[in-house]
Amino acid sequence: MEMLLSGSRAFDRPRMRIGSCSAMRLSTTGLVLAQAFITLCAASAQQLQSTSHASSAPPTVSESPNLPLQTIGPDDLIGLTVYDSPELTRSIRVDADGKIRLPMLHKSIQAAGLLPADLEVAIRSALTEEDVLVNPVVSVSVVEYRSRPIHVVGAVRTPVTFQATGRVTLLDAISQAGGLTETAGAEIVVSRLQTDSENKTTTSVQRIPIRDLLSEKDPALNLWLQGGEEVRVAEAGRVYVVGDVKRPGAFVIGGGSESSVMKVLALSEGLDHYYKPIAYIYRENGPGGGKAEIQIQLKKIMQRKAPDVALMSNDILYIPEASGKKTAFTTLDRALTLSAGVAGTLVYLAQ
Repeated sequence: MEMLLSGSRAFDRPRMRIGSCSAMRLSTTGLVLAQAFITLCAASAQQLQSTSHASSAPPTVSESPNLPLQTIGPDDLIGLTVYDSPELTRSIRVDADGKIRLPMLHKSIQAAGLLPADLEVAIRSALTEEDVLVNPVVSVSVVEYRSRPIHVVGAVRTPVTFQATGRVTLLDAISQAGGLTETAGAEIVVSRLQTDSENKTTTSVQRIPIRDLLSEKDPALNLWLQGGEEVRVAEAGRVYVVGDVKRPGAFVIGGGSESSVMKVLALSEGLDHYYKPIAYIYRENGPGGGKAEIQIQLKKIMQRKAPDVALMSNDILYIPEASGKKTAFTTLDRALTLSAGVAGTLVYLAQ
């Protein structure tokens, strides 16, 4: 019996150990599930809290932080954010007089001429003085510039108007317009409006030689444009050749190079055979109108016995035709042709 009892006890011990291990496993599993449940509840609570926080946050405005820091001007679009005041948070277009108006404020606020940080101070002061908010937190940014237009016109490939954001040079403006055309003249005219201390507006004009600008001889010629300028690339001048030449027409004086009688005769493919020794240049007489007639010794110029004569823009070079000499040569040519024909006929008959 003892042996049986001892055997049964020995047999029961492993079963007790197995039961304790299972209990331990069950308790561990329950602990893991409890911890997971607690973590899930905490995450849900945090999500609900963040959702509630986000729903109570003030609306934001579209901002462009990459725009360079410049003073605000008329027609610029600014983004205004007032913390915990969604009724004041918005995008505002600056009026033509340089001011903005906000809800609940009786007075408008001057914005033109201020940096965004300075406008923040002005808005904060206005909200406090009119008892709208106590110690408001204000943020201002520039969303779009419209107060700094640069107009590029004239002898450029694509005339354009764009806003001067950041540092813009004269060469940058010409590049924005696609570069110069083949008919570009000798200079670029840059004009801008200026206001003096008495609020009188005047126009300042600068003339920049194209050749010197492109050669970078003087870096000061590459002007810094701040907006409000008109960049006009002058068209090249033209000279007109008529009369006893092979190809009459109008020829461009490009790139500021001066023209002359010999140059335009080369462009017109040279003189005919029957020109007179004297030619004429017709030149504008100035603002009063009319044209002056200038006589030149064309034959001596062609024989290098007289210096070449310079031509100005809009000059007309007239080469008279030696009609009498041409008629004589034509008659002689016809006579020679007729004689050759008669001689050929006599030779044929003799055969």
